[in-house]
Amino acid sequence: MTTDRPISHINQVQLSRRWGLSPRTLEKWRWRGKGPRFLKLEGKVVYRLDDVVAYEADHMRERTGETRVAS
Repeated sequence: MTTDRPISHINQVQLSRRWGLSPRTLEKWRWRGKGPRFLKLEGKVVYRLDDVVAYEADHMRERTGETRVAS
């Protein structure tokens, strides 16, 4: 399978730094089925950057208490 552009991946540490969370929080989220989709091969976890950006967009809010920004 070929694509026009390469798929970029980031690891757990990179994502934890991006969001200001601990890597352990991301581990808990994965166990609970929360957070962006991830890929796990031979014990190594990576996140597709496209999935991270989509997760961020889906959780964008205008104000506190709001459940979702209207599209």
